[in-house]
Amino acid sequence: MYISITGLKPKGFVSFFKFWRLAIPSFNQANKAKGIQFCQVKRIKGYQCTLTAWESREDMLNFMRSGVHLKAMQAFHKIATGRTHGFESESIPTWTEAFDLLQEKGKDY
Repeated sequence: MYISITGLKPKGFVSFFKFWRLAIPSFNQANKAKGIQFCQVKRIKGYQCTLTAWESREDMLNFMRSGVHLKAMQAFHKIATGRTHGFESESIPTWTEAFDLLQEKGKDY
């Protein structure tokens, strides 16, 4: 399975509302996406984090490049900063493990 972890921080007060206007529909889209096996969000140390598990990397990429999530990605640099990390795994990490991996191996955006 493919694990995807994100941790994002809105850039300011106005960006906070723009962020959530896109984040909530993106989360709903993920929960209905082909290949999704696990989908949760959590605030950790000031980051709005997502932890998702997919049947395949291809399923995750198809979700990432479509619908409201695509719009969120296009607006990202204007409204937030953050990091992402994805990898193949036999199991879903705990939130502690996921956040540690994000900090250690995540790509900054």
